[in-house]
Amino acid sequence: MKRMKAAGPALDGAASIGKPANSAWPSASLVGDVPALLADRAAASVDLVVMAAPQAVRASGRANEIDPDQYVEWFLPLSAQLLRVLSPRGSFVLNIKEAVIDGERHTYVFELILALRKQGWLWCEEYGWHKGRGTQTSSAQRLPDAWERCLHFTKQRAFKMNQDAVQVPMGTWAQSRLKSLSKSDEVRMNSAVGNAFGKRVGAWVGRSHAYPTNVLHPAQTDEWSCAGMGLTPDVARWFIKLFSDVGDVVLDPFAMSSVTTDAAEALGRCGIGLAPERKRVRPAGSRRLDGQAPVAVAAAGSVVVVGRGSFSAKSGA
Repeated sequence: MKRMKAAGPALDGAASIGKPANSAWPSASLVGDVPALLADRAAASVDLVVMAAPQAVRASGRANEIDPDQYVEWFLPLSAQLLRVLSPRGSFVLNIKEAVIDGERHTYVFELILALRKQGWLWCEEYGWHKGRGTQTSSAQRLPDAWERCLHFTKQRAFKMNQDAVQVPMGTWAQSRLKSLSKSDEVRMNSAVGNAFGKRVGAWVGRSHAYPTNVLHPAQTDEWSCAGMGLTPDVARWFIKLFSDVGDVVLDPFAMSSVTTDAAEALGRCGIGLAPERKRVRPAGSRRLDGQAPVAVAAAGSVVVVGRGSFSAKSGA
């Protein structure tokens, strides 16, 4: 990652959002060396980290791309700071997918998981989301890629999770299936193959919603196409609702668009976006979710408001 200086006080007139004084994380986007910026923040001051990892590409020379053989080495300084600033019951959601190198999927994602566990992270779960239209490929040995992986890490086994916030409607099948129940529907029927799974159909009576699976099917929108990378707005909102409460701090430490910060603010959270170098923080769509005009990031180290507040960093951090 290109190292840059963070500079600048909070913007005049910026209103901070209700968080404890030791967190000092009102909504904003800041450009600079991300591990250095995080090192200046209070410990346990972030409730949720949502990050779309940059793609690993060998010998491309373009910004924000890392050699796959050096990916773990590049990532660990960042994850060490994320581990420090994350609250004890907080979560880290990492959207990452292995690149195809020399005709095969590279193993850097699996190597990173093992390295993060050694660093102190708990790998709790793996989520997937369907991209709808698959990414086209010219390879005769590979079909279009239509899914993304999201890894869920925490600091401890007891973490914040609001499952009721992401329930989905039961569907029209329940109206006919539950209208007339048999005697067997009122008792638990164990799996015929002898595993631990079973069901009691009568338990669904009177319910309008159910818990989703760990595979998401977000709507494909032009809003996400404009962002050009990372999570879709639907996916960002889903994880924010699942792993945070109103008023919590949500951090995107590699914010190449405002998708996560916009989603956080729309849900009543405090959204923070950190960009690793001179980049344009692109709005999720033609206009911001709050109706504001699109914003551009100036020179590296400048402070740019993309939310309701500002981000303050010590000079020379």
